[in-house]
Amino acid sequence: MSLPLSKVELCQLLPHTGAMCLLDEVAEFSDREIRCRSRTHQDLANPLRRNGQLPAICGIEYVAQAMGIHGRLATGNQQKPAAGFLASLRDVKCTVERLDDIDAPLDILARRVADSADSVMCEFELRAGERTLLTGRATLLLQVR
Repeated sequence: MSLPLSKVELCQLLPHTGAMCLLDEVAEFSDREIRCRSRTHQDLANPLRRNGQLPAICGIEYVAQAMGIHGRLATGNQQKPAAGFLASLRDVKCTVERLDDIDAPLDILARRVADSADSVMCEFELRAGERTLLTGRATLLLQVR
């Protein structure tokens, strides 16, 4: 696949489709990391919004989707996972309370630290321009069909 990957292509790589596919594009990826972009944090119809707001902790779902896509792209796995489960979060730091009031696009960076056939651990960073919004480590378990 050539970069950037479109929203339609992303929905083919994730168990999530429609509005729940939060990423807009994959800007770049290598064997060890991926960088995605999104503006869905500004969408009033974002399915993670509550009371008109999108809490910063929802950035974890953006990261988890980037991790899932990275696993598919880096391994060339053609089998779409039935589901992905967030198994662990470590050292999570939020520097903002909300994402919906961020004007810039979100940059989602995930760097693979360890992986196996059915899981991946990444360090992650969610940014808007030069501003760091969310950092930490996450482990994702994948259930293939």
